[in-house]
Amino acid sequence: MCFQERLKKAAQLFGIFFKIGAFTFGGGYAMIPLIEHETVEKRHLIDKEEISDIVAIAESTPGPIAINSATFIGYRSCGVIGSVAATLGVVLPSLFLITLIALFMRRIMDNRFVKYAFFGIRAGVLALIAKAVVNFWKRADHGVFGWCVMIAAFLWSAILDWSVIALIALCAIAGCIFCAVQRKRGKMQ
Repeated sequence: MCFQERLKKAAQLFGIFFKIGAFTFGGGYAMIPLIEHETVEKRHLIDKEEISDIVAIAESTPGPIAINSATFIGYRSCGVIGSVAATLGVVLPSLFLITLIALFMRRIMDNRFVKYAFFGIRAGVLALIAKAVVNFWKRADHGVFGWCVMIAAFLWSAILDWSVIALIALCAIAGCIFCAVQRKRGKMQ
């Protein structure tokens, strides 16, 4: 791909992620369904398997999941320039909005319409997070091992409230061990 094509694709990535960053409230998990829609279903920049892998990696690496996802998708689509464009696209709307809110915080937070708007936004965010859960569920391993890891991870995070980093690391180790055993038995490639 020539330099001009890469710049054009980087500008497209910036636009996609700027729109997602500007119109999504509720954090990275609320952005995942929109990222998937824009990059997989609408623009075909990556496929469904890749988005699952990218989100899993983005979740397990340090930093916000939306920024990590944008960076990985940008890199996968257009190299370093794509990762920079996508990352700036997803970050800049929040930076602008937070700067404006900080300037007018007292006036904004006392406004009852703003309070009502955030009440509605929270409900919408919950729906987006639920959609992300359903999408991941459809692509998840539904075998006994998958169920055991899912239940153990849920209990770990919900009841014990231990480190999420340790949880992700243990799930990764369990997956590696399971796949190695399955491979040794000839049940997996």
